[in-house]
Amino acid sequence: MAVAMVTTAVQQTPTIDEPVYVGTAAVQLQEHRLRLNPEHPPLGKLLVGAGVALADPRVDTSFEGDQGEVGRHLLYESGNDPWRLMLFARLPVIVLTLLFGLVVFAFARELAGPAAGLAALALYCFSPDVIAHGSLATLDVPAAGFLLTSVWLLWRARGRPRLFLPLAGAALGASLATKMSSLPAVPVLAALAAVSVWCGSAGADRRRALARAAAGAAVVTLTAVAVVWVTYLAVDPRLRWAPQQPVPEVRGLRGLAVELLPFPEAYRDGMRIQLAFENRPWQGFLFGRLYTGSLWYYLPAALLVKTPLGMLVLWAAGAVTVMAVRRLRPAAPYLLVPTAVLLAAAMQGSRDFGTRYAVFVPMFLAVAAGCVTALRTRRAAAVTGVLVACVAVSSLRTFPYYLPYSNEAFGGPARTHLRLHDAAVDWGQDLGRLADRLREEYRGERIWLVYKGSGVPSYYGIDAADPRKVPARDVRGLLVVSDSSAAKATGRLAELIHSSRPIDTVGHSITIYRR
Repeated sequence: MAVAMVTTAVQQTPTIDEPVYVGTAAVQLQEHRLRLNPEHPPLGKLLVGAGVALADPRVDTSFEGDQGEVGRHLLYESGNDPWRLMLFARLPVIVLTLLFGLVVFAFARELAGPAAGLAALALYCFSPDVIAHGSLATLDVPAAGFLLTSVWLLWRARGRPRLFLPLAGAALGASLATKMSSLPAVPVLAALAAVSVWCGSAGADRRRALARAAAGAAVVTLTAVAVVWVTYLAVDPRLRWAPQQPVPEVRGLRGLAVELLPFPEAYRDGMRIQLAFENRPWQGFLFGRLYTGSLWYYLPAALLVKTPLGMLVLWAAGAVTVMAVRRLRPAAPYLLVPTAVLLAAAMQGSRDFGTRYAVFVPMFLAVAAGCVTALRTRRAAAVTGVLVACVAVSSLRTFPYYLPYSNEAFGGPARTHLRLHDAAVDWGQDLGRLADRLREEYRGERIWLVYKGSGVPSYYGIDAADPRKVPARDVRGLLVVSDSSAAKATGRLAELIHSSRPIDTVGHSITIYRR
């Protein structure tokens, strides 16, 4: 897994979101102020910032622009090497992703023994989604991994609540301080904390056990809140907050709920910005259908496409096993309830942009899947081994193109762009590979480019024009289109694509046409 993630991190150019986080991390390090990217709390950017600090980039503090412009200026206009800077920014997330794998192993081993731990770890390590997003300087894997760690510590708190409850609260706080999408997990984990304390209070009278359970839930919740505050104070001890962008007003019950959040004002304003995002009419793409708005079944469908077939089978078998086997049944609420609640919350979102919003699923369900080995029969062990091997083969076959992965039932990574778009297949990651391909195979050709991403084509030596700005009859030579742009193509671009002949693909995310 380490080899796969580092290789991917070295080869991929910045994805759409990464320059924002890298630029914000650099500004936080230089200015110690909460100014950019308020829609996400600071912890994930502090982690990315650890790598940025090691790279020691030149930061132009006089540059004024929005968060995306700041990131591109840092990478391409400040005299820095974007390849080196992006690798250093990605390394802390890679290390965290590997450490979360040890949590998966430990959790499954405690539930069902060493074989379960190894099976769970294998599923985690070969998960294309975890590899893809664990090798980027983004926030999805850290937030999900901290949540999994919190749940594991809550499970351990059944035996030693005084030690593990505060640690579980700290892990929950780390998740909340990384992404606000973790908020729906707070009542679930508070309830699990109460359950853990209740189970550890065997023999105590009912009233005292209830009091202890309530105290356990309070400890986890208050510790999580404290961690969020500490994270903001670590960036700016004076908590100066001057947003660059207008903060939308949120009314009604949602506005009241945001106002009551026990977090810094910057966090609450970030939540208001996130809620405003949810009101936008985003475009989605699923199984060849372009639509405006969101589909409630998008995430389950996307997971079906982007999860290895053997993993899907083991997820289902693991969920059934955890609920059916008596000694594993107490773990079912810890593994399945947070997964179900978070997935249900994510399905209500308005941005159908890929499975990164559900990257917690392969983490939690890897632990459940490992528990299939608790069925102590030779057939169960043999089938589990075969399915894990199938997952490994499917994952290795897509190396090093993990972002556009889809399983064999849907045609593999070469056909993912026919089913999904955006971060599920084409997130701007292959601009560098495109430059190499054009230099090696199409030197001297006239290039027309429609690129969806945050990279700067000219930096990589791509001399191209926008085909949408000239008459169609003038577009001759090579038409290069990001697959996300092709999926949403209408009007002039759609006509150009339909009247061109595809001749090559780059990284399963960019198509080259001949005109």
